[in-house]
Amino acid sequence: MRSASSASDLGSLGRLLLPLALAAGAAVILSRGLVTARLDYAILAAAAGAIFILVFLKTELGLYLVILSMLLSPEFAVGGGVAERRQVVFRTEDFLLLVIAVSWLAKTAVNKELGLVLKTPLNRPIFAYVAVNAIATTLGALTGTVHGISGFFYVLKYVEYFVVYFIVVNNVSERAQVRRLILVAFVTAALASLVGIAQIPSGQRVSAPFEGEEGEPNTFGGYLLFIMALLLGLALETPNLRTRLVSLALTGLCLGPFAFTLSRASYLGFVPMLGALAVLSSRRRLVVTTLVFALTASPLFLALAPDPVVKRVRYTFEPEADQPTVRLGKVGFDPSTSARLISFSQALEGWQRRPILGYGVTGFGFMDAQYARTLVETGVIGLAAFLWMVVAVVRLGIHRARSLTIPEDRGLAVGFTAGTIGLLTHAIGANSFIIVRVMEPFWLFAGIVVLLPTLAGSGGALGTRLGARSGSLPPARSSWRIAPPPGSRETNGPAG
Repeated sequence: MRSASSASDLGSLGRLLLPLALAAGAAVILSRGLVTARLDYAILAAAAGAIFILVFLKTELGLYLVILSMLLSPEFAVGGGVAERRQVVFRTEDFLLLVIAVSWLAKTAVNKELGLVLKTPLNRPIFAYVAVNAIATTLGALTGTVHGISGFFYVLKYVEYFVVYFIVVNNVSERAQVRRLILVAFVTAALASLVGIAQIPSGQRVSAPFEGEEGEPNTFGGYLLFIMALLLGLALETPNLRTRLVSLALTGLCLGPFAFTLSRASYLGFVPMLGALAVLSSRRRLVVTTLVFALTASPLFLALAPDPVVKRVRYTFEPEADQPTVRLGKVGFDPSTSARLISFSQALEGWQRRPILGYGVTGFGFMDAQYARTLVETGVIGLAAFLWMVVAVVRLGIHRARSLTIPEDRGLAVGFTAGTIGLLTHAIGANSFIIVRVMEPFWLFAGIVVLLPTLAGSGGALGTRLGARSGSLPPARSSWRIAPPPGSRETNGPAG
């Protein structure tokens, strides 16, 4: 008994000494660095140290920082990707996620009960997708199609999106936490929308805040498409009038800048998104009736639509002289649409030369089309891994939408699934599933939707009682897993 007690004491002492040793080492390195480093580097190091400690003590605070930085953070460029012919762009949230991930790993090393990666129905397709991208890029570097380290930076950025997902599923256990995360995400969307509305009088296409000299309206359109799907799902399912009105008001706020992004890929994704809401919502009669009315009154809506939006849609079928033009029968497309169609053709030709694992990430050159890019960069294996992942996400969302009983939870699942289907359409003309400002909120909500059946505490996802106190905690994370949809091969026990 005494030996067991001594071993326990030594284990406790070890867990206490590890963070102290890390803190002491960090203090020494920081103090020496502050003396010799430039002021901006010193401030960055001090901020990283503060965030590390903050997240180590309470991981949820790190998630709030990431959510706020998703659309409200500046970008900076590092190096140049030869194959991409553009610089590798990093944002503040990239830095935040790196620090938060390291802090999270340190916390799990100290507290073994937390577990490293909770087993969920999405783990296998995520790991397969990351592995294929890494292998294809390594082979591309060895064979000379991937130049420099740009490809590996891009793969690292892909991985950081999934870090958001795993931090959520490993650290969120109460419904009150979910309410807070969702509210912060929607407040961020509202602020970004207000900035977008302020850009409309300039006559330029609306883009997200802090996009640099050349904005990315297509990215902002995809983000707003996903957020509006979530809000509409909540508005359709919640029985609470205040939640419904707030959700509809935020949807209206997002709709203005969404229209003035002039992003045709986003417009295209809006249609199947509404169709998915009609199929999955318990108020499908209301949605179908509204859609039928909208189609019937479409000439009136078209007459009332802003002139830039109408011109942008019509521009699709207006070829320009001395510009690449693709024709389908007698119909000719504008240079932008023609360039995408030409890139599809080039991707298919390139894929035929390296069909298995492709050229590696950034190994074939830039193209603004998710499916063509995935095929040519990672081959048929990479495309299969990507499709496995997104199908698993849609399948999980449908299962949650049909099985959850709390209206707000069901609404969030309905909106998430509809938003995913909208993004899958958006990806025809954009790199939707590798864009940081779309994928970070996407994987944040994916983690929340996965967790919904297991959450402790009462009230809805947004909560009809926003101040409701949470109930008891679920069992230790090492002793339970997320229930997969019927037919899944997932087995019991924690992963990693």
